[in-house]
Amino acid sequence: MEKKENIEKPTQLKVAEAISQRDVGRGIAKVDPAVMEKLNLIDGDILEIKGNKTSAIRAYRSQSDVGLGIIRIDGTSRKNAGTSIGEEIQVHKAEVKEAKKVVFAPVEHHINMQGDIRSPFLNKVMVQGDIVVSGIKAPIMPQGGKLPRGGLFDDIFKDMMDLSPMGELKFAAVSTYPSGPVVVTQNTQVEVQSTPVDVSKIEGITNLVDVSYEDIGGLKEEVKKVREMIEIPLKRPELFERLGIAPPKGVLMHGPPGTGKTLLAKAVASESDAHFILINGPEIMSKYVGGSEENLREFFEEAEENAPSIIFIDELDAIAPKREDTPGEVERRTVAQLLTLMDGLKSRGQVVVIGATNRPDSLDGALRRPGRFDREIEIGVPDKEERKEVMEIHTRGMPIDKDVDLEEISEITHGFVGADLEALCKEAAMRVVRRVLPEIKTDEEIPKETLKKLIVRKEDFKEALKEIQPSALREILVQIPDIGWNDIGGLDDAKQELKEAIEWPLKHPETFEKFGVKPPKGTLLFGSPGTGKTLLAKAVANESEANFITVKGPELLSKWVGESEKGVREIFRKARQTAPTVIFFDEIDSIANARGDGGGDSGVTQRVVNQLLTEIDGMEELRDVAIIAATNRPDIIDPGLMRPGRFDRHIKVENPNEKGRLAIFKVHSKDMPLAKDVKLEKLAKNTDGYVGADIEAVCREAAMLTLRDNLEAEEVTMKYFNKAMEKVKPAYNSEETLTHYS
Repeated sequence: MEKKENIEKPTQLKVAEAISQRDVGRGIAKVDPAVMEKLNLIDGDILEIKGNKTSAIRAYRSQSDVGLGIIRIDGTSRKNAGTSIGEEIQVHKAEVKEAKKVVFAPVEHHINMQGDIRSPFLNKVMVQGDIVVSGIKAPIMPQGGKLPRGGLFDDIFKDMMDLSPMGELKFAAVSTYPSGPVVVTQNTQVEVQSTPVDVSKIEGITNLVDVSYEDIGGLKEEVKKVREMIEIPLKRPELFERLGIAPPKGVLMHGPPGTGKTLLAKAVASESDAHFILINGPEIMSKYVGGSEENLREFFEEAEENAPSIIFIDELDAIAPKREDTPGEVERRTVAQLLTLMDGLKSRGQVVVIGATNRPDSLDGALRRPGRFDREIEIGVPDKEERKEVMEIHTRGMPIDKDVDLEEISEITHGFVGADLEALCKEAAMRVVRRVLPEIKTDEEIPKETLKKLIVRKEDFKEALKEIQPSALREILVQIPDIGWNDIGGLDDAKQELKEAIEWPLKHPETFEKFGVKPPKGTLLFGSPGTGKTLLAKAVANESEANFITVKGPELLSKWVGESEKGVREIFRKARQTAPTVIFFDEIDSIANARGDGGGDSGVTQRVVNQLLTEIDGMEELRDVAIIAATNRPDIIDPGLMRPGRFDRHIKVENPNEKGRLAIFKVHSKDMPLAKDVKLEKLAKNTDGYVGADIEAVCREAAMLTLRDNLEAEEVTMKYFNKAMEKVKPAYNSEETLTHYS
């Protein structure tokens, strides 16, 4: 009798989001172990969960939630139970029956299933009206196509593969016999309709969950802020009434393109069951006088009538630019109309306006005040951990080889936003398709053996990385150089100092925190031309696994007033967005010579210097951004840049000694077929005064002289190296300037 009481007596649990991507789309709940024990449940038992609607789900222990009284379920399961994150639901052990017959219907696409249609639903638990994510791994053909027989299917009791509600099919359980919680077995008669069903006509379902919070990688803090600002006022307006304050009217989300602003807005609308109105900025513009304003009024009227509502204005800067900078009268009236509509929202807390833009500074100032857009949330470029989360989401439904390490990929994709990572996964998958395409014959069913070859490997991701560039950095030349320390001969002291100043802070920031010191901000490399300053900067960027922005001094200068300074600001803004980044200023003396020397350039270089000083050591702190500058004229650089706190380290790249020249010869001749009479030690001894660039030229010239005498030559002899040395003399052998500075 006591056991029966446990079954019938419901327990209140608080709903939380699913943490692991492996739990999404599988119809499982992670439950507090104390509750599992109280309800006499073991892993795999079935719970009946009841919010505004009743559903059923398999329960498993959550070792991270001991004593918290929470149940973790994904977006589809939350929709099935008519609940959302933060709400309480009733749970008790379900009395599950074997399903005699279940009728499913797709909710998004026409399909034509053939073969064993029961397998995708085996062991799935449901009640009538539930949305079920199938375990189909084989491709689904459009209406009229064929589904391969005997595809690969997920079984909840077997070794789990990552499944994706975005990449797989969603079905509605249109009817079940008997009623109540049922489980599909080998004896169940399964019928799958080919025509999509309107989910709003199924009892208990209001709308399909398109995007849930589990589909958003990273952005933990941003999701939390958005939920506070939007979801709570829509679902619990009485909290604000009790406090006697007006709930927020608008939220402005800004950040680089592709970071997830639109996705986050859709997730909030889906999770809060709000009426969602999407306005793509430019589409409200009309050729008729007053038409744009009328279109805007209609959207707000629709939101008032269908409250609670979310109005999402994408590309807000297109319809609300700064009025003082806009010549067009239409844009000014549209901005004014938007301001009055936001001030006149009648449904207290029941209509929220979300604006998204990647150009917040171009918006009209009147919009960016409390009472209109109350809160501004920056959706930034994801860090390493967040990139890994995004990759896990986009590879949930992908058959991945065991050698694919998502953590390794996330470490080398600096500057990639969510959209870039999605494109990376798609490109890797497309490479697999290209590989098996020759084996597929037209108008024939794809063989099972071919389908088994559809596995994404580590090489596919490596090749895809060559194609996909980080979108946040497209306007600036950014690369991760392919030069390492081993490609640089000699310069051991300069290498060590650069490692300490750049590589250590970027790769081991916790060590600097432990000792309570801040890493150097800038490093100045100076030395004769050709000694390897640029090469050193490239190597340190590669070894630090950082992005590399190269700035050639003179190209920043513009004939337009203010454009040169703007160029400097943009470089530092991009570097902050895509950190860790190394900014390399080559020939910095061309843009940062000493101020007050009376130059005839309208003071442009003085303003550039001022801008550089404020960017390096201004109010906005540089995090994970290292600055390297190279020059062979350190004496003419502005003293303000040379002090500690700006360019902290001054590293002299010396002309190589005999040992250094030997190392350089070895680097530049390692791929050359050298004759036995070539003595690199002798060459190093005879090239006193030569720098790295000169030695590279000697090696190249020796090879060219060999080919000039005999195109069929097999090796380069010492004779040609001696000839090359007669032809290539040291390009720059005066250290007067550098001695003066030292």
